[in-house]
Amino acid sequence: MQDPCQLVRKSFGDPVAEELRFVVKAVVGEENYIDMYPNRSNNYCCGGGGGFLQSGYPDQRREYGKLKAEQILNTGADYCITPCHNCHAQIHDLSDIRDHAWQTVHLWTLLCLSMGILGPKEREYLGDDLKEVDVFHPEHE
Repeated sequence: MQDPCQLVRKSFGDPVAEELRFVVKAVVGEENYIDMYPNRSNNYCCGGGGGFLQSGYPDQRREYGKLKAEQILNTGADYCITPCHNCHAQIHDLSDIRDHAWQTVHLWTLLCLSMGILGPKEREYLGDDLKEVDVFHPEHE
């Protein structure tokens, strides 16, 4: 999981990073959770925030993001979960230029999937292993 700069390092620190981990582990299962190193307040910036995504300098943004890409690749994880929209866009782009070495999924997507309320048009960033998953079916209760 990506620790967003604004939320973790620049605002609430490790306590909110722990809360994010609690939520993610509850959704994906602790056995499926792989943390990056370094993490929490020491995690690397993705390089997409602070207006960099809209700056018009994609080559420079991607060059800055190489450290983040290597950090993600070192986990061996199939997914990188991002609670921040800027992180999602940057990390997805970093994956895209590496022929999708990992899937980038927003935390809210996994929350909605786990509650059975993720619509069919909201599954664009899910891998083939999750695109057809419906976890909760109230009509079957």
